[in-house]
Amino acid sequence: MDLGIRGFSIQDAEDFNEFLENKDGKWDYVDEDLLRLLNCESCVTVYLPEDSQGAEILHMIRELLLRLKISDIDNIYGRLEVELSGICEEDWANNWKQYFKPFCVGEKLYIKPSWEEDGCPAERTTLEIDPASSFGTGQHHTTRLCLELMEKEINKDTKLLDLGCGSGILFIGGMLLGAKNTFAVDIEENALRIACENAKKNNLDKSKYTVRCGNILTDNALVEEIGTDYDVICANIVADVLKAMSPIFPKFLKDNGILIISGIISERKNEVVETVKANGFEVLDIKEKEGWAAVKLKKVQ
Repeated sequence: MDLGIRGFSIQDAEDFNEFLENKDGKWDYVDEDLLRLLNCESCVTVYLPEDSQGAEILHMIRELLLRLKISDIDNIYGRLEVELSGICEEDWANNWKQYFKPFCVGEKLYIKPSWEEDGCPAERTTLEIDPASSFGTGQHHTTRLCLELMEKEINKDTKLLDLGCGSGILFIGGMLLGAKNTFAVDIEENALRIACENAKKNNLDKSKYTVRCGNILTDNALVEEIGTDYDVICANIVADVLKAMSPIFPKFLKDNGILIISGIISERKNEVVETVKANGFEVLDIKEKEGWAAVKLKKVQ
């Protein structure tokens, strides 16, 4: 639900056991198909559209499960794996491309995939992105809102930190807008490869960006490598992870530095904002679109 998914079903043996123990009325028998639920593996089935939005949500699900798996030391939650049905993964990875067309974001950027010709308006800068299996085409409201909030905070002296970089679209966008240097982090190895490929497509200077794999909530060495005195942090993740990261954000930012958070469903906007504010931030701006929210804050202490 935090990923904006409203169509899903849950299969859980404990639910069925509870039903058997607490059922009302007299039952002569229970269908054999139902009895299979007694020992079933718990699973959540979600239904996604076969387009770019569905592909991005699928990646978000995988990243969320990966984060949960890292913290599940005692194997409480089982396999935490994603399985596709109705379409093979190779087809999914290619079929959604038909929906990814060039478009403008904010006042300065023009986003396009590599397979489309560049028709960038003269006053804009082209950001070429091929997300492959990683999150971030810019079409999803979470990414678009983040870019819109970010563009007014970037200048030639900006030191930018991208937490949960996915395809790299945010840090690449930041550098194309003029950022001096960037540090990008994602929990998935595959995201790092894709982000670096996209950075190369956009002719970014390798000496001006760093991309690392890791979890800043558990990896102290990574936190130390990231360092401090960033002008801008962008974090397009999900509500619970943003709340967990809130005490760490101030460590990375200089005084009066800007934090832009996104990936928040509107229903959870207030609780996320209050958690971040409690860690030394004030709200500067909030943008919302079709059930998603992005927030710009300033470090005040």
